[in-house]
Amino acid sequence: MSLLQIASLLIVLAGAFGAINYLFLRLPSAIGILVVALLASFAVIATDALFPALTVEEAIRAEVLEIEFSDALLEGMLGLLLFAGALHVKLGDLRAQWLPVLLMATLGVGLSTLIVGVGFSWITGMPLLVALVFGALISPTDPVAVLGVLREADLRKSLETKIAGESLFNDGVGYVVFLVLIGLAFPAGDHHASGLSAALTLFVQEAIGGALLGIVLGWLTFRVMRLIDDYSLEVLITLGLAFGGYELAVWLHVSAPIMAVCAGLLIGDVGAKYGMSEETRRYVEAFWKLIDEILNAVLFLMIGFEVFAVAFDTSFLLTGALSIALALVARLAAVAVPILVLRPFRDFSPGVIPIMTWGGLKGGISVALALSLPDTEWKPLILTCTYIVVIFSIIVQGLTVTRVAERFGRAPELPHD
Repeated sequence: MSLLQIASLLIVLAGAFGAINYLFLRLPSAIGILVVALLASFAVIATDALFPALTVEEAIRAEVLEIEFSDALLEGMLGLLLFAGALHVKLGDLRAQWLPVLLMATLGVGLSTLIVGVGFSWITGMPLLVALVFGALISPTDPVAVLGVLREADLRKSLETKIAGESLFNDGVGYVVFLVLIGLAFPAGDHHASGLSAALTLFVQEAIGGALLGIVLGWLTFRVMRLIDDYSLEVLITLGLAFGGYELAVWLHVSAPIMAVCAGLLIGDVGAKYGMSEETRRYVEAFWKLIDEILNAVLFLMIGFEVFAVAFDTSFLLTGALSIALALVARLAAVAVPILVLRPFRDFSPGVIPIMTWGGLKGGISVALALSLPDTEWKPLILTCTYIVVIFSIIVQGLTVTRVAERFGRAPELPHD
């Protein structure tokens, strides 16, 4: 199929599955679309098992593999989704929570990668470096999934800023850690780093370079928008920043996700205050909210259909279940250690750790990174375990995190929380 045909089919199915969810399941929109897509996928697999002559599953699997989920997300949708998410996080709120966000997005990702990697290596007998690659791709929380849940949870502002800020930044940091580890684990592959010094250079180049590029491009865009008072043109300029900045970051070999987050934060705060009229601000916010929701729906639909790309083996299912527990323990450490380190210097409500642990949803980024791995003997196991963790995270954690928030997150706002 052509690119236009694939895009058309995804939009049609997202709309149809969204309508089914709205009329019958009544789940949160994105999660409902994922559940319907999963049910449809399993129905096709069951039909093919009962009537092998139909070969429906084989035909659909070929179409799903043609979509190139990893490229579609990492080189297409991700920049728009991160930019849209960052637009709604205010720099003032983030500045008040910058230290917890920084520690969770750096120390937290590192701890989680180490815990998952060591545990997964012990469970499977996989080489430690390869297991650490799995730890890196499963550790970041997915901002698309997390921000979607935040809209439903009605959390305190300080806690919402911690979760949103961390999910935006740990995504970019996790991607850089993944690139570093995959270069060490598969030195013969086509990835960037193949030695420790090269890995450290890559980390600095990707992370700091991405942040600087995002700030520079966001500032230049803001300066241009100050000279213009035309809401349609200014919406188009922000779209050009998200698309063009992401591709420029890829070309310069700096972190495109971090670039998108930094540019979005600058435009959403400084740009909205000083570079846009009230009319333009309303149109920009409405446009990017709509883009966010449409792409969110399509992404969760694609995750549901990626079951056809996963080589399920019943011997992998127990490992997948253990991986869920491992990911939750690692997430607990990634949240609790930075908070315990900071607790002598600032106040935190008791609900921060359980809410941020259970609310740290995994999503399409983890699946995309797993699909991008080199074809080795360990890839099917990593891909299956990643998919199981992601589906559990989105459906089980996503549908219950509001209850956890209601249980732990309704205490009065603390002065420094």
